[in-house]
Amino acid sequence: MAFFKILWPEVGDPIETLMAVAGLIALLACGRGLRNSAALWLLLAAIAVQVLSWTLGYFNHPQWISAIPEVDRLAKLFIFIAVAWWLGGSTHNTLLVWGLAVVGYLIATYIYGGGWQEWWRGLQGQRVGFGIRNNQHASMLFGVVLVGVVAFAPRWIGWPRVATWRLVSWLAVLLLCAVGVVIGQTRAVWLALALALPLMGAMWLVWQVRHVGLARLRRTLLIAAGAGLVALTALLAAFQDTLSERLTAESQVIGEVLEGNLENVPYSSIGIRINTWVAAAEWIGERPLVGWGGQGRSLVIDETPWLPEFVKKNYGHLHNFFIETWVAYGLLGLAVMGALVIWVGRATWLAWRGGAMPNDMALFACSFFVYWVIVNQFESYLSFSTGVIVNNLIVGGLVTHYWRWLSAPPSPSREERPGQ
Repeated sequence: MAFFKILWPEVGDPIETLMAVAGLIALLACGRGLRNSAALWLLLAAIAVQVLSWTLGYFNHPQWISAIPEVDRLAKLFIFIAVAWWLGGSTHNTLLVWGLAVVGYLIATYIYGGGWQEWWRGLQGQRVGFGIRNNQHASMLFGVVLVGVVAFAPRWIGWPRVATWRLVSWLAVLLLCAVGVVIGQTRAVWLALALALPLMGAMWLVWQVRHVGLARLRRTLLIAAGAGLVALTALLAAFQDTLSERLTAESQVIGEVLEGNLENVPYSSIGIRINTWVAAAEWIGERPLVGWGGQGRSLVIDETPWLPEFVKKNYGHLHNFFIETWVAYGLLGLAVMGALVIWVGRATWLAWRGGAMPNDMALFACSFFVYWVIVNQFESYLSFSTGVIVNNLIVGGLVTHYWRWLSAPPSPSREERPGQ
């Protein structure tokens, strides 16, 4: 499923469905001690909230309600439960599945869209998306891989005994992802990486200083800082025009927003998002608790009279998953999603503190969380298959370590575990 989901959806989609159903059944049948997991209760809560919103909408505005409740809108984000079950608490299995997903995606960028020619057009300054839904989604996926490549660098290259072939392969994937992020020209991804990667570096440094000492880190820090500086300088030099043009393209719009002049925001890329969010706020104000049902995001665009016709014709969602959830399922829906985030964060912390999760995976989890929250503020990735697969694979990999810790907490301390 991980390998084929993006590369060959006709194969990946049915495998995903089969794996999700079979995994849930297996967990309920054989998962002694896990049947009462908060993840399952949150899944039930998500289904209940969607059914409640649909039911109330059926009596309040039946003309805007689907024939049956669309419970998959939120429920599909809980496929991670089955992923966590099948991974069996294994770090090896988790990294293998994540690696297969990365390989499948990177191959897809040379098959879909323009293939090799699309890479070349991107290098010439054009914005490209490799035929994977749209430009934002391809860029988002490259950003996820980039965070992982950096977080797992020591494990990949075999530090401190660096193997040449490992180093070369790591550098190749790192360069590929960095270029993919740049030519995707998605500012939200750039912003997310600009915050997530320094956070990762700061966390790693604090951990290493506490357990190794600054004196013993000097050589490593010099190598890492030098390599990072060279790579950043090379990227800025190679794509200076692309970066500067994209970053300054909507400075006027941003200025209007910062000054609070929302009525003067034009319908540019950022402006469309701002205006549809303002429209969404009006709809949220009418039904803040339970929302408008699964069609809420479309209703905002289609039924808001002051939005221009070209927006109604070309856009069907709000470019913000959290606003979309609020419009569709109200504060109850947001509460369920918030509870899920808190539970996953706590589970990750407990698994790491208990020695069931390696340090580099915990580091990746923290950085990915920052990255994921930011990018979903500007595009509804979790409403589409690309974001769903990222969410379920990564969260499933984290939760499986938590369940491993619950079932049989490992005896070695975190410092003594290999691959950290």
